[in-house]
Amino acid sequence: MSEKGPISLLDASQLLRPEPAFADKPVAAFRDYSVDDQDPVKKRVKDTYYAMHGNVTVEFVKQKRAKWLQFNHFKSTIKDALIRLNSLVDESDPDSELPNIVHAFQTAERIRLDHPEDDWFHLTGLIHDLGKVMAFYGEPQWCVVGDTFPVGCRWADSIVYGQDSFKDNPDTYNPKYNSLYGMYSPRCGLDALLVSWGHDEYLYQVLKHNGATLPEKALYMIRYHSLYPWHSGGDYRHLTNEKDEEILKWVLEFNKYDLYTKSAEVPNIEALWPYYEALIDKYIPGELEW
Repeated sequence: MSEKGPISLLDASQLLRPEPAFADKPVAAFRDYSVDDQDPVKKRVKDTYYAMHGNVTVEFVKQKRAKWLQFNHFKSTIKDALIRLNSLVDESDPDSELPNIVHAFQTAERIRLDHPEDDWFHLTGLIHDLGKVMAFYGEPQWCVVGDTFPVGCRWADSIVYGQDSFKDNPDTYNPKYNSLYGMYSPRCGLDALLVSWGHDEYLYQVLKHNGATLPEKALYMIRYHSLYPWHSGGDYRHLTNEKDEEILKWVLEFNKYDLYTKSAEVPNIEALWPYYEALIDKYIPGELEW
């Protein structure tokens, strides 16, 4: 038993993530993936991940990339896309039942408090989950939300719900993909990995496609903030390189705000819009292709 709480059925990332003073509940109470089918939230979260882990194969990810990276699904400003998150509650999240837009402002405002000079960081916190708009265009939440992981190599032990959750995934039994390196080479780097499709990669690609002027570290915070088996579980280090070690610092700094700011306290969103609209106009103006 760790002094931070039981790890086996919770999340190994508790051992690596910083424990911020602003958390309004113990670290061990966040990201609780223990199994209890009598608890409707725990059952919903488990079902979402089992569907994800059973279906997300190398071929599936390639298909989703081919579909979504044409950027021909809709056009929208960042603000209008954020407003749509009022209608989305993340089915993979055991820590919040609030609409995703509330989490967006909670994250952004806490970053703003601790990093008042870094306006790009405030905006990164606000938009980091915007890729979840795919859920409004026919995608089930299990291929939009939740933790991500590389496909095409052995599943890491730190992935939530463990190896059993991949028992229905055909790549589990494919010798091309189920070895330590799978289809990759040692130290190839994160950018060479095919990561499970989800909101991180989609928003990263949308921002690149539309010429967002956020700094590179902001884009990598967005791209890898859900890659918990890497940034917090300690896995896949045999595939990462020196550049990724620098990225890791940025992602960990971001993730303490992404995770630990979830609470029942709802910010005054209407009062905050003028500040964030100015940042949107500065870094990601106009109507974007999604």
